[in-house]
Amino acid sequence: MIERRVSTLIAGLIVFFISMLLWRAFAPSRPAAEPTTAAASSTVVAGGDTGAASVAATPPPSSSPLPAPPQPAAAGPSYMELVARSATRRRIRLSAGSTYLNEVVAASEDSMLHRWDNRVQRPVRVFLGPATAANFQPSFLEAVRAAFARWEQAGVPVRFDLDADSAQAEVAFRWRIQFEIERTGQTDLTWDQDGHLVSGTVTLATFDPKGRPLGPEEVRVVALHEVGHLIGLDHSSDSTDVMYAATRVRDLSPRDITSALLLYELPPGSLR
Repeated sequence: MIERRVSTLIAGLIVFFISMLLWRAFAPSRPAAEPTTAAASSTVVAGGDTGAASVAATPPPSSSPLPAPPQPAAAGPSYMELVARSATRRRIRLSAGSTYLNEVVAASEDSMLHRWDNRVQRPVRVFLGPATAANFQPSFLEAVRAAFARWEQAGVPVRFDLDADSAQAEVAFRWRIQFEIERTGQTDLTWDQDGHLVSGTVTLATFDPKGRPLGPEEVRVVALHEVGHLIGLDHSSDSTDVMYAATRVRDLSPRDITSALLLYELPPGSLR
């Protein structure tokens, strides 16, 4: 009886071990467990002329970037400014028979009126000094002063201090022997964004384009034309005006005076 039980136990153990061996042999392999932490990636960036390298961490991907806020559009002229410009253009058109401001605006590159502002009580400072250019004469300075006085006599509401120091001057007169082109004077002006004149340089020659020496009277006429530019006028197409490109008259015409007076009645700045 005991021997039969021992035989049964041994037979059971043998079946168990054989079953374990068969299960290990034919059971499917289990996948390896994935790590629970992610490694930070990095980018190697060249480090300049020395050839060194630095490591810059790459940020984790993010959601789509937010769109940039819209930029405000550039503010244009207000309705009242547009109305004022329209009124100015109308006055210039209506004055076409007695002034040449319409030609002045057409000749300007920015469609603006340029003039000095509020310079009666505070005169524009002008340096008017001697020069060493050939044929320069001290009487030339008096001729230039006479040209300024003529425009002031015409009633143009701007004054000039002709005794200003060169370091403090807003306008400077220069002298040269001759221009390379057909002219005896030139005026260069600067103005601010609103059309207010802020500085200028007037250059006068002592010889005409043909090489003939100029006298005080010729210099006065040339200065009369250039001072017209200095107060804000441009060329007229009428040869009877002193502001005609190749001046043929020796004094201001009624249109020269009316054009200058209207210029100082109108606001400076753009007419667009």
